[in-house]
Amino acid sequence: MSDCNLCPRNCNINRNLHKGYCGESETLRISRADLHFWEEPCISGTNGSGAIFFTGCQLKCVFCQNYEIAHNKKGKEITVDELVSIFFELKNKGAHNINLVTADHFIPSIAKAIEKAKSQGFDLPFVYNTSAYLTKKQLDLLEDLIDVYLPDLKYHSEFLAKKYSNANDYPQVAKQTISQMVSYKNKIVLDNDGLIKQGVIVRHLVLPGNTMDSKKVLSYLRETYGDKILISIMSQYTPIKENERFKELNRKLYQYEYAEIVDFCNAIGITNAYIQELESATKDFIPDFNLNT
Repeated sequence: MSDCNLCPRNCNINRNLHKGYCGESETLRISRADLHFWEEPCISGTNGSGAIFFTGCQLKCVFCQNYEIAHNKKGKEITVDELVSIFFELKNKGAHNINLVTADHFIPSIAKAIEKAKSQGFDLPFVYNTSAYLTKKQLDLLEDLIDVYLPDLKYHSEFLAKKYSNANDYPQVAKQTISQMVSYKNKIVLDNDGLIKQGVIVRHLVLPGNTMDSKKVLSYLRETYGDKILISIMSQYTPIKENERFKELNRKLYQYEYAEIVDFCNAIGITNAYIQELESATKDFIPDFNLNT
């Protein structure tokens, strides 16, 4: 962390003293830790996923549904040992798994916490919930520690990646990231209750007016991975006041746009996929980021 080039931003900033593009120093910070019921059914199950939302983000999309913590830096400092304790507290609450949300810029500490928890007998699956804007170095630290990878593939277009995430290299980086994840977990494993124990689920959020790019993303995933992965096609885009300067994003997704994407998936043979009702496009599905554990 003294010359941080952990993520693709390559800030080369001493995060012991200053904050990088992610907005964070070396100290772990979280904004919420509680049971979460709005993930894919194989993750949330009936009891909920033990979701831990980390403060800051190395991508910072303008439309981020977790804008409050990714951009506004709302959170509480914790130690590695405290994070381990949170794992056990969530297990005691009945969580089916531990869901690490936007933890990329803290990966060295995350890896230590997981190793420490496992040495103490912790046995729930770890789900890694990420934008996929990662380096090989970051992922190498997680090998053998993560059971389920939950990456986004936000864009196929470099233009959109630059416009909305200030990262024109995102499509290339995310594709490499997902490839590495699949090399680690190349098979979907579900238990008798339909809960995922191992594998890769790739998420794609359909943005208003961008169905053409969504089709390119989904075609790539189908052609590259076939049935090795699950795909989650998300309709829950919700406009936020912070992106009002992007007029094309100041509305929810139209029903016909999402239906067009679902029909396209059927046409190209995607069968291992989750789809959503448009009713999920509401702020009721955005967590309350007041620390709760």
